Amino acid sequence: MLTNHRMPITLSLVSTDLPIGCGIETVGTLYQKDTERFHLLLTEPHTKEWQLGEDEQFSLLPQPPRLLWLEISPYRVILTMQGDERFSYRHLWERGIYGLSRFWLQGEEEIGNSTLRLRNFTRELTLEGRSLPRALRIDYELWTANLQLGRYILNLEIQH
Repeated sequence: MLTNHRMPITLSLVSTDLPIGCGIETVGTLYQKDTERFHLLLTEPHTKEWQLGEDEQFSLLPQPPRLLWLEISPYRVILTMQGDERFSYRHLWERGIYGLSRFWLQGEEEIGNSTLRLRNFTRELTLEGRSLPRALRIDYELWTANLQLGRYILNLEIQH
């Protein structure tokens, strides 16, 4: 069973203990894989990034859009960001366990690429709507070895 629906999406990430927060509103395509499994494909709206030019002046340059791919079920969520020439990531969340968060940093050819692996502990994973998801909330902690790097809440709203 593969059906798809194009609909407005709101995605936000906030930290409960650090001054970090961001959100996007975009249109996404929701693919129904089976009765409880969905894939959601979003294109991040165009962004701009500060960059130092040859004249040593900073300017805002448009950045290419990035793809966000979510694999959603009531038990597990995988979020992958790809399409950025310098940075990609993948998070695996499953309630009550330590999942893996990976970040890939692509550098200049002579420097090479590097991977940063962190753990995340999913405190809560709530999916509303069984026939088609309406909302997703993930409350998790990000860890490296024995150091907690903050607690975060990811909210996803799908407007039908």
